[in-house]
Amino acid sequence: MIFIGIHRFFTSLNDLERIFRAPGRFKFEEHNVAAHSWKVSQYAMFFATLEEMNGATINWKSLYEKTINHDFAEVFIGDIKTPVKHASIELKQMLAHVEEKMMEKFIQEEIPSDFQEVFSERMKEGKDETIEGRLLEFSDKLDQFYESFAELKRGNTDKEFVIMYQQALEKLLKMPLHVSVRYFRNEILNDVMHEDTQINIAALTNEVLNTSE
Repeated sequence: MIFIGIHRFFTSLNDLERIFRAPGRFKFEEHNVAAHSWKVSQYAMFFATLEEMNGATINWKSLYEKTINHDFAEVFIGDIKTPVKHASIELKQMLAHVEEKMMEKFIQEEIPSDFQEVFSERMKEGKDETIEGRLLEFSDKLDQFYESFAELKRGNTDKEFVIMYQQALEKLLKMPLHVSVRYFRNEILNDVMHEDTQINIAALTNEVLNTSE
């Protein structure tokens, strides 16, 4: 008889520490998926607080479940670079389907039966039309923004980080979270553009701001 215990799930969390983001590129700083999930949770906590202070109702349990679990499926397929993942709608949908099926298989085979229904709910795609889903998407993109910013700040001339930075910025500015976007644009971007950087971050930022108005 095979006994399924939560032990396998706990040990798989270590694997997320060994999966590095933006693979195959020179980077001054390496970022792994486990750290990314923690940072996304922190960003989401701040912006959810901001939204709540301006009248929004936040389901905090849902928010934290979405943010800390949103990239667990990368334990199966690794981190796929954003330009590849978004090369076509068909490819993006195919990858999402593969992640979903592998997650289902993992839950069925590795999670105790008493917890499978709960895990199925918590591990499903979290980016949806709820405010919690939008905050997840905003925070996920914000970490891409900050990871690319850190490379550009130190003078990494790999053009992919310029593309990552500007694409992340464009998407952040278009997110349907008016309070969060306004704060990001008026407060955070102002600080970003006044940083002492090796590459002209202000010019790259203004390119996007001027086309988004």
